[in-house]
Amino acid sequence: MSIRPYRDIQRRKSRTVMVGSVAVGGDAPISVQTMTNSLTADAAATIEQIRRIEEAGADIVRVSCPDVESTAALKEIVRAAQIPIVADIHFHYKRAIEAAMAGAACLRINPGNIGSEAKVREVIRAAKDHGCSMRIGVNAGSLEQDLLERYGEPCPEAMVESALNHARILEDNDFRDFKISVKASDVFLAVAAYQALAEACDYPLHVGITEAGGLRTGTVKSSIGMGMLLWSGIGDTIRVSLSADPVEEVKVGFEMLKSLNLRHRGVNIISCPSCARQQFNVIETVAALEARVAHITTPMSVSVIGCVVNGPGEARETDIGFTGGGAGTHQVYIAGVPNHRFKDPDIIEHLAELIERKAAEIEAAKAAS
Repeated sequence: MSIRPYRDIQRRKSRTVMVGSVAVGGDAPISVQTMTNSLTADAAATIEQIRRIEEAGADIVRVSCPDVESTAALKEIVRAAQIPIVADIHFHYKRAIEAAMAGAACLRINPGNIGSEAKVREVIRAAKDHGCSMRIGVNAGSLEQDLLERYGEPCPEAMVESALNHARILEDNDFRDFKISVKASDVFLAVAAYQALAEACDYPLHVGITEAGGLRTGTVKSSIGMGMLLWSGIGDTIRVSLSADPVEEVKVGFEMLKSLNLRHRGVNIISCPSCARQQFNVIETVAALEARVAHITTPMSVSVIGCVVNGPGEARETDIGFTGGGAGTHQVYIAGVPNHRFKDPDIIEHLAELIERKAAEIEAAKAAS
């Protein structure tokens, strides 16, 4: 229990599964992943996209393997990637076997379309032979026909039953290195399914709202559903599914975890929405500052407030604070204490230099300890 118990999140206890070098579940940090949207068969394009995904901070990346050309290219992609590759498999179980042979760290299979138990057993054998973990990926849009007929529609009970049925097949074949997801585009359905699954097993859970939509709508839907689950301690690895650049999925995922104090990466800028009291253009300043310090991975907090109503109070809680003042003279706070005032027209560069200096100090102290 911390001194601020209202901030405490008690994570659900789960076993740990390795996805390559990344631990998922147990006491491991909640990992952030995304998925490439280039043609996997175009190894060069996919590798380039993975480079940008790595720079954004992703821990794991998933690559779709719909055909032989994709799994043939996967070996080169795996060799070039700095983070573990999950092979996304639908319909064709042989693609999973080929992906395991190509060096994928994890195989994602969908029980609704992978085929018979015999085919699943072959995939398990390949995973064992090549040191892959697996993900059982249940999706409301592709549930097994017998479950749809019995339940009448996709529902939490049907999704959990699908996941546990498939888990049983893996367990019966002495394979337990897997995590599970039960995704839906409906926030209510996804949350209810994950809540039920969290009580029914101790496997790590991959959390997400699937097919959430574009950058804005998808971020909102994902934040509501995934935020509720993460706040209640459910979720060991996450993917924010957006109709957008995969890099944006990574950024939103980290912001989600940062807001819940579950993970910290980069500069957390606290800023006001601006109003007639602002003493500088807050919106333009924040947008430019975010872009300017995007390269910094050191966790720190910065407040940028347009006037003195909330500026000093917010600055007390941040590493660096900036509050707009009258006649173009603004106040800078360091570690919550007033440090200096300035009339520099280039606010962005002034703050960026302070942030870079602070990041260097934090990293130096970390190295020294």
